Amino acid sequence: MAAKKKIYILTIALMVLVMLFLTIGLNSKNWDYALSRRIPKTIAIVLVASSIAFSSTLFQTITNNRILTPSVLGLDSLYMFVQTTIVFILGSTRLAQLGQKFNFMVSVALMVVFSVLLFLFLFKKKKNIFFLLLFGMVFSTLFQSLTTFMQVLIDPNEFLVIQGRSFVSFNNVNTDLLWIALAGVLLVAVYISRYMQNLDVMSLGRDNAINLGINYDVEVKRILIIVAILVSISTALVGPITFLGLLVININGEFLKTYKHKHLIPASMLIGSIILIGGQLIAERIMNFETPISVIINFLGGIYFIYLILKEGKII
Repeated sequence: MAAKKKIYILTIALMVLVMLFLTIGLNSKNWDYALSRRIPKTIAIVLVASSIAFSSTLFQTITNNRILTPSVLGLDSLYMFVQTTIVFILGSTRLAQLGQKFNFMVSVALMVVFSVLLFLFLFKKKKNIFFLLLFGMVFSTLFQSLTTFMQVLIDPNEFLVIQGRSFVSFNNVNTDLLWIALAGVLLVAVYISRYMQNLDVMSLGRDNAINLGINYDVEVKRILIIVAILVSISTALVGPITFLGLLVININGEFLKTYKHKHLIPASMLIGSIILIGGQLIAERIMNFETPISVIINFLGGIYFIYLILKEGKII
């Protein structure tokens, strides 16, 4: 089956899930209020899923490794470190007074600045992408340790605020933040569309890409900054979802079986949206909010991650 037909199938599947998510449980008495809550939530879910899938596809292009996702850069850990630091210094009451927009802007700005400084430092020293991954994991451990240290010291009530931010929540998405995040993702998508053919060549590997005329280091820097922006936006909007990118990339690779990014990117965004919409539908309608969607995704993703490691090691 051609890649375009498969993308059409994914689009139809997503539309069906969206309609189910929006309409199940509606009646003449609650439809107005329910839709006013569900429509922004649906947009947020699709936006976050698309951002994670988009960034994971780009990241896999430069790493050529189906196990690695942008989470190894340590941005998820940095997000929790930022949230903990803000509450530790200002307190949850002051944070509430400053508003969600302040928190969103600070979180995105710090994550992007950290990523850019890390990229510039490593590439200035002529290090390759694998040094970046190593440094990302080291910083991730550092941020997790500092976060745990501050969480031990703060008031238990403040800790509950931080704990709430560690789980993904689509229930109270700020509409103003949603449109800001949507604008950011659209700008990134328009920008990267000009380099789609370069991405196809880079997926062949560094040496082949250079032989075919690609300025590999410049392209890698550009892609990494875009990945950092996408991950920062999605994480600051709703919280970290560690293993969603891993699931999306591997499902997309098995389903689409193509190297062309003009097909890979939209398909991955659709698959990510299907997983999140379907998971949220199960969490809300079947489990009645008893299990956060991030727990479900990370549980399944963790199992699949272990499977991939064992498979690559020829253990199974």
